[in-house]
Amino acid sequence: MPMNRVQFQRGLSMPEFLCQYGMDARCEAALTAARWPNGFACPRCAGPASCTFRREGRLYWQCASCRHQCSVISGTIFEATKLPLTLWFLAMHLLTQAKNNVSALELKRHLGVSYPTAWLVKHKLMEVMRLREGSRQLTGRVEIDDAYLGGERSGGKTGRGSENKVPFIAAVQTTEDGKPVLACFAQAPFTTQAVKEFAAKSLVRPLTVVSDGLGCFTAAEGAGVHERHVTGGGKASVKLPQFKAVNTVLSNLKTAMTGTYHAVKFEKYAQRYLAEVQYRFNRRFDLQSILRRLVRVAATAQPRTRGFIREV
Repeated sequence: MPMNRVQFQRGLSMPEFLCQYGMDARCEAALTAARWPNGFACPRCAGPASCTFRREGRLYWQCASCRHQCSVISGTIFEATKLPLTLWFLAMHLLTQAKNNVSALELKRHLGVSYPTAWLVKHKLMEVMRLREGSRQLTGRVEIDDAYLGGERSGGKTGRGSENKVPFIAAVQTTEDGKPVLACFAQAPFTTQAVKEFAAKSLVRPLTVVSDGLGCFTAAEGAGVHERHVTGGGKASVKLPQFKAVNTVLSNLKTAMTGTYHAVKFEKYAQRYLAEVQYRFNRRFDLQSILRRLVRVAATAQPRTRGFIREV
């Protein structure tokens, strides 16, 4: 079997990461450059003139026009954190370089923090990924399928009626010969209306949607050409070449989920966990830049309180 160059590409090694972001001052400089690539601009009045000072070790800017004071983390996803930036950057590095997923428990051990803190860090970063991927659109040839997160509960309903199963739509943009390029996941019921809304938001012309003939996927006809292949059930249905890309992506997604998480409230947080996989998958061609790109979106994301993260 030939080597998969995407899988075996050179990523950002731990020694390289520590060299670039192993000190708080370097993380601060990287975050500042990501937030204000053209130089400081006051968050309140957009004024460019400022003076700087430090308070409790943190660098602050004071606008010369409106006198507003802010630090590099204020107004970002890192706002009000008591953790050093080095731990946040390490968490981002671990989440972006992992081939599968990193649980909050594993993150706790790597960062040396409490489990609630690790859980909050992970969910804030997954929320950043969700916001960034929220505008993702696919075009060209797109394989689409229905899937579930979670399994059956003991004593509960079986099959698709299980109370612990969360339905989601998986769509994978491919090359003409079926190689995966981009993916898009959406927590949604398998109804005509839900597929219609997904297609309107995430699929753009020119478009050929390849589906297995599930009734709700007829709603995708309005977005472009709909290529139906009625597969029936059984193991043979997942081996059809027309669905190789989406089935491979779904298999890898489920393997990563079941091998990493053992007690997850998918019914509440499924969209974040799906966004984490989607974010990494759509940037897998350049693992050396994925951390830098996440820092940039984290620096421009709005603050999210603990209450917001836990409830949404």
